[in-house]
Amino acid sequence: MLTVQEVARMIDHSVLLPSMGYDALAAGIELCKQRGVAQMVPQAYLIPRARQLLEGTDIRLVCPISFPQGLNAPEVKRAEALWALEQGAVELDMVLNVSALKSGDHAFVARDIRGVAEVAADHGAPLKVILEVCLLTDEEIVTACHIAEQEGAGFVKTSTQTQPGGATVETVRLMRASVGPDVVVKASGYITDIDKLLALYEAGARRFGTGYTAQILDGLAA
Repeated sequence: MLTVQEVARMIDHSVLLPSMGYDALAAGIELCKQRGVAQMVPQAYLIPRARQLLEGTDIRLVCPISFPQGLNAPEVKRAEALWALEQGAVELDMVLNVSALKSGDHAFVARDIRGVAEVAADHGAPLKVILEVCLLTDEEIVTACHIAEQEGAGFVKTSTQTQPGGATVETVRLMRASVGPDVVVKASGYITDIDKLLALYEAGARRFGTGYTAQILDGLAA
């Protein structure tokens, strides 16, 4: 059985809803400090404020790129990634261009990821590529995983939680089988309790994006 501390270190605590303002950011960061959560994901424009609030901690600051639809031009994504890293982010979660993938334009998808991956590599920052799996067929999920790994992503991630579907055991298993051992699968989207997190862990996920961090850790402790 995983310990509460081990699970906390695998969570990217997210404060991303448009309704969440400065107070929610501060509360989320305080939660991470108190519960030993290793990563914090604020709204992109709040990266500078989050960096200030995290000063003196070892909590890793994660920036979402082209969130939540992923439909910005590759050049815009690259510029956004560079800005985020210069402002203090140390990990990037970019949304894949689902429209291009579903159109069969795999060269464009590769170029889209490559631009952000190059910037991330220059700064020693891990890159996670968000697939939005509820919009994809199994074949498209496999293709996206292959392209992400090929272009230098260190993680493949299931979802943004802005679409109706999120991480499932079946999807995590498929993603785990579609990338090599050096690529981490991050499960995200409607992970609301410890039972679901543990099921996704058993399926192969080793990082988890959620805003339900307190409930999950309290559930494991209980």
